[in-house]
Amino acid sequence: MTTLHLGTRKSALALWQATHVRDRLLALHPGLTVTIVPMTTEGDRQLSGPLVASGGKALFTKELEQALALGRIDLAVHSMKDVVAELPEGLTIGAILEREDPRDALVSPLKASELAALPEGTVIGTASLRRACQIRHWRPDLRIENLRGNVNSRLARLDAGEFSGIILAAAGLKRLGLADRISGYLSIEVSLPAASQGAIGIECRLDDAKTRGIIDPLHHPDTALCVEAERIVTATLAGGCRLPIAAFATLDAGRVTVRGLVGEPDGSRLLTDTQQGPATEAAHLAHAVAGGLLSQGAGAIIERLLKDGA
Repeated sequence: MTTLHLGTRKSALALWQATHVRDRLLALHPGLTVTIVPMTTEGDRQLSGPLVASGGKALFTKELEQALALGRIDLAVHSMKDVVAELPEGLTIGAILEREDPRDALVSPLKASELAALPEGTVIGTASLRRACQIRHWRPDLRIENLRGNVNSRLARLDAGEFSGIILAAAGLKRLGLADRISGYLSIEVSLPAASQGAIGIECRLDDAKTRGIIDPLHHPDTALCVEAERIVTATLAGGCRLPIAAFATLDAGRVTVRGLVGEPDGSRLLTDTQQGPATEAAHLAHAVAGGLLSQGAGAIIERLLKDGA
């Protein structure tokens, strides 16, 4: 009998993802035992201020990756948008699951079905510079305030009246059975998603061939192709930092469309680029999108924000 120890953050969404992976593995491999190992990461402890200023997205994965490298766990389950561009030596993403809805969702007691329907001056909560810059671009009259924490704590602050609306990933709400809280969805034309949004990844040790073989049936090649293209865009622009950068790829009939965006935090300027071509050219197209954004001046925006601590 094989026993795998599966590491995860302790948030409700992270535990849902870990349980989902466990249940799918058990269904595929009779006799397998999977033990979930909840852990608290630095990102879970630092709930104030922007993520860039406090260390970026690695805050949500570092402890899990250390446990993986030390052999305390065999797998780590992540939201792929929390995974840094360059993994620690000896670790790899062994499987990427089929993606859930990648869009941003509006949750508001005002029951607005879209951003345009919100009353002037509505207070919107989000910790994402990517979301904030796009909202400010389309609705400069709205007030954006910082909102960190897990899904349930953010909803609780909304319900307590601190905000008139909040923006969350549709995938997380759906996975937690909270789809009924969604007032409306932000189209990708209004809010281009974060790279890898809605995708779950399973990290393991590169030299652990047995475990890699066990998780391989969960791998969804089409999702992985799109996620990899999106990660190339963000890695080329600024590594893993949580900056006002978006990247989203779609695959249809063997052709891939890669979109990228870099925005001024105040929404005054959104730089965009889109490339289309054969799926076999996805990586090349992703590099072209990043290059197109840099040619428009994205590098200066990113450099300034990194210098200022975003």
